Amino acid sequence: MAKCSFCGENIPEGRGKMLVKNDGRIFHFCSSKCEKNWELGREGKRVKWTQTSRKEKGK
Repeated sequence: MAKCSFCGENIPEGRGKMLVKNDGRIFHFCSSKCEKNWELGREGKRVKWTQTSRKEKGK
């Protein structure tokens, strides 16, 4: 099981998308919503609906 690189949710096996960059870094995305937000340069901890943001705010 992998974690989404943007929102921090667990991704069940066989689901989601994996992006491998030329330098060898691997990114996992649970949905196209997370992938598009990552491509736009947004940080998961600053977007209200992500788990990393909720953890940071203590919710």
